[in-house]
Amino acid sequence: MADLDKLYEAILTGKLNVAKEVTNEAIAENIDPHLIINNYMSRAMEDIGKRFEEGKAFVPELLMAARAMKGALDLLKPQMKGAASHSQGKVVIGTVKGDLHDIGKNLVASMLEGCGFEVINLGTDISSEKFINALKENQAQILCLSALLTTTMNYMQEVIKALEENGLRSQVKVMVGGAPVSESFARQIGADGYSDNANAAVTLAKSLLSA
Repeated sequence: MADLDKLYEAILTGKLNVAKEVTNEAIAENIDPHLIINNYMSRAMEDIGKRFEEGKAFVPELLMAARAMKGALDLLKPQMKGAASHSQGKVVIGTVKGDLHDIGKNLVASMLEGCGFEVINLGTDISSEKFINALKENQAQILCLSALLTTTMNYMQEVIKALEENGLRSQVKVMVGGAPVSESFARQIGADGYSDNANAAVTLAKSLLSA
């Protein structure tokens, strides 16, 4: 009998092999993948996120939890073919043109994926054209822009301008983040929201889509 509490603990503590082992047991027993994800895996990611916000967990623990979550999620995906109801929404994420930093952005991507979003991670140094193409191809509802340099953060405004020019602005919610970015900067460039950590990004994404 698969011990799903053990799966929750494995993700919370970042134990990839244990997470995969229990997930494989659950698959062998035909346990509903949505139940596994919603009741155990996502809950573990939310809890590690809360611990991070409270200063009781740090970036390495978050990354390990996200890795364990992804490992388990990859095993469950083939069981959910055609089960579109699982996805909370589609997100395109990337670090803007001229900027090669990606640790924070990858952490946000992992947390979003761990909490049920379908994430298209474009990587770093992404032009407005690439963002627009990815949004159109994937029909994503959210665009997440990251920058770690004061010299590149202004490019976020270029991307928002490109959304307007392509008639996509009303269809896509724009979230921004990164060390030099602030709530007031987000408002100034016309973004829909700002978050300063991965857990807050998940909460923000959910609230933007339910608004």
